[in-house]
Amino acid sequence: MFTGIIEAALTVVDVAPAGGVTRLTLDLSSLADAASIRLGDSVAINGCCLTVAKLAGGRATFEAIPETLKLTNLGALKKGSRVNVERALKAGARLDGHLVQGHVDGVGSIAEIKGDQGERRVKVKCGGDFARQCVHKGSVCLDGISLTIAELGPDWFTVAIIPHTWDVTNLQARRAGDEVNLEADAIGKYVLAHMQRMFPAGTIDEKLLRNAGWK
Repeated sequence: MFTGIIEAALTVVDVAPAGGVTRLTLDLSSLADAASIRLGDSVAINGCCLTVAKLAGGRATFEAIPETLKLTNLGALKKGSRVNVERALKAGARLDGHLVQGHVDGVGSIAEIKGDQGERRVKVKCGGDFARQCVHKGSVCLDGISLTIAELGPDWFTVAIIPHTWDVTNLQARRAGDEVNLEADAIGKYVLAHMQRMFPAGTIDEKLLRNAGWK
């Protein structure tokens, strides 16, 4: 489990295919408490939960299987790419973002980036299925970053980025057309799945809920 509060944007040291998987190596020595990193630890790379498979000094190697590469933008990484990094949440730690599982739902594409009175607005094309899991002013995870949805359309959403987030994440290197990993808020996903099982035959709307006894 993660929070979507990025610890650092780090440079990929190496990308190497190895027997059907792709090995990604990062230097994690600049992270706080980096000395405590162990084999088997979970680390979110661009919002995707990966396991430390090899550790040598401050360098950690992660293995991304074909399913992970299919559902994320990790397959496009190369040596020198900048990625957002967050270690797993410790029990009892402060939850500053929102609950992020590190299970990427899919990839969206940046439609536009606009500056507006000190903030930047990033519009993301996400597809209708993903947009239906989102709510206006709800949380969304974009390349591992916990953000609030400022605008929501049928197949897109917009987030407002404060200068600090822009400066400490890989967003500053993003351009229109770039692919980003997306994870919808876990609570919303579970509620939607439950409602779809309860009412498999019809659209979930206000009328249906009132007929079911909701007030």
